Amino acid sequence: MRASRRLLAAGASLAATAALVATSAPSATSFPASSKQQVLDYLTSITGNHVVAGQHNKEPASQPNQYSQVVKNVTGQWPGLWGGDLMFNAADVANRQRVIDQAKSEWANGSLVALTWHVCPPTQGSSCSFDGGVKSRITNTQFDQVVTDGTALNTAWKKRLDEAVPYLQQLKDAGVPVLFRPLHEMNETWNWWGGYGAKSAQLYRITHDYLVGKGLTNLIWVWNVQDNPAGGWSTYYPGSSYVDVVTLDAWYKAYPSASDYQQIQSIAGSKPIAIAEMGTMPTEAFLASQPKWSSFMIWSEQLQGSNTNAAIQSTYFDPRVLYQGKLTLPAAGSGGSGGSTGSARTGAITGLAGKCVDVRSSGTADGTVVQLYTCATGSAQTWTVAAPSGTGTVVNPSSGKCLDVAGQGTADGTAVQLWTCNGSGAQQWTYDASARTLRNPPSGKCLDVTGQSSADSTPLQVWTCNGQTNQVWNLPAA
Repeated sequence: MRASRRLLAAGASLAATAALVATSAPSATSFPASSKQQVLDYLTSITGNHVVAGQHNKEPASQPNQYSQVVKNVTGQWPGLWGGDLMFNAADVANRQRVIDQAKSEWANGSLVALTWHVCPPTQGSSCSFDGGVKSRITNTQFDQVVTDGTALNTAWKKRLDEAVPYLQQLKDAGVPVLFRPLHEMNETWNWWGGYGAKSAQLYRITHDYLVGKGLTNLIWVWNVQDNPAGGWSTYYPGSSYVDVVTLDAWYKAYPSASDYQQIQSIAGSKPIAIAEMGTMPTEAFLASQPKWSSFMIWSEQLQGSNTNAAIQSTYFDPRVLYQGKLTLPAAGSGGSGGSTGSARTGAITGLAGKCVDVRSSGTADGTVVQLYTCATGSAQTWTVAAPSGTGTVVNPSSGKCLDVAGQGTADGTAVQLWTCNGSGAQQWTYDASARTLRNPPSGKCLDVTGQSSADSTPLQVWTCNGQTNQVWNLPAA
């Protein structure tokens, strides 16, 4: 968000207004433990027809639902999307558990969960002030070091990410998928991470790969820019295999313009799009004119700072708008209507010379070699790809074991094997449909046929992604 938007919230009584609001809301539909794919399928399924109403809840962390409560007071409904923040100042960093507990409760009550992070720069400590901390600049040389593997600042950035892992892991353990929006508004320069173009995108990729490598498969990766009239937003895009949802913050104007809407769609392709921050409640006319937004998020104090209670009610009672109790996730494995973002696919994975990814001798033991072999019907060449357009496991159903990078290695030439599924980064694979590569996020390297040989029994390995034909793979048909 823009620093000028960080206003103090007014504390007016809402009792009189609330008394005028209908309270016959449907009972909340609680959400069970779910996968990120179920949320993505849901967002895809409502695109063009409905939009989820969201409310952000900024600091203090000790009151992680304060602005959502205002929505309830004014409309009689809870938002369908709860927004929180991992925050930055010392008191709030120490109180992150309250934010996570609220996120669990919101999910259980039937609201989607979103988290952003106003993160302190790696040149400072784990907590910082907003001005001079989150809102600051580091030098070009320092930024280059942050995105260069092995430097002190790169290591410091990864340690900063480590601080969030236990909290995000709690949400994974509870079956809560999280719309995670790191390094937001990266086309702006009010923050330390923004305004570096392709290098800002590189930092996003590093962040993605590091957290995926920690096994955080519940994170729905949200990429975000602000509606800066300078345009050129695609310069900051890290690539389709790193992003699940493409979002825009509307601060330069009340609502995204028609050209903003088109620019975001051109970047997103088939991915869901959303307004991740805005201050003015969207009107019925606006939502009808730009129907593909899957959700909108009103920024904390702007809820009443920029809107009358009547305007808030008007938006929530628009038949297009979904709030808590109106959201129903698709069943696991249903595939929703997500097209290329649908659920798991099972079948053969084909590559060089039209040959198949194969478990040597149909083995089932940990450490069994995975190789290239002439395609033939059988369990050794059957794989379930959990996330055909995202990040997930590749499992051999016959053995129940995962495609695994041996020893969690990151060096070129590290063998790929069969191993008991354990949730580690060594068993995470991201499919890029345009390049047709399977990339292991922790290593940043691609599934590769050793020596570019198409001979039967050639073992598979990971190798620096290079676009050559021995790294091109076709997934099972949808």
